[in-house]
Amino acid sequence: MKNKKTLGLAVVLLLSLFLFNVNAQQKYIDKSGEIRFEASEKLFEPVEATNKAVTAVLNVDTAEFASLALVTGFRFKNSLMEEHFNENYIESETYPKAIFRGKLIGFDFSNLSNDSMEIEVDGKLELHGKEKQIKTTVSLQKMDNAIVMKGDFKVTPSDFDISIPAIVKNKIAKEVIVSIQFKLKS
Repeated sequence: MKNKKTLGLAVVLLLSLFLFNVNAQQKYIDKSGEIRFEASEKLFEPVEATNKAVTAVLNVDTAEFASLALVTGFRFKNSLMEEHFNENYIESETYPKAIFRGKLIGFDFSNLSNDSMEIEVDGKLELHGKEKQIKTTVSLQKMDNAIVMKGDFKVTPSDFDISIPAIVKNKIAKEVIVSIQFKLKS
């Protein structure tokens, strides 16, 4: 447990130092954000997983946003599927992290309220040693002294040079839907 806390703290510190100057800029952080993906095909067993230990940082002064997920943190309902995901597809020993770095386009902290607003995010997702440009829209709202961010986007295994064996190719969707949810606090 202590190692997990130390790793989480180290990740937040590294993201903060990497992305942001150490001045008086205001940062909002979530150390238990959620990323969920679904790659299910109808008529077959669901292919979906959730990671509830994702670190995210938003610099409200510069609108820079970053998140980091340890790939082994994704949990499947089927343990064999989780094992195949880590060993055969993502190769998590070689590529242990999924990292997004980007910017909220037109973000103005003073415009945030209890009402949800849509804003565009532009950045790069790094996974399996490859990067992909991601442009999507997320919803933001102020809630209980936090910034709640929700959204989704689509990727394909081929975007990250992930090979799907022919024997299971028809059981896995060609497009993977990735959903995010963060509750960022100052």
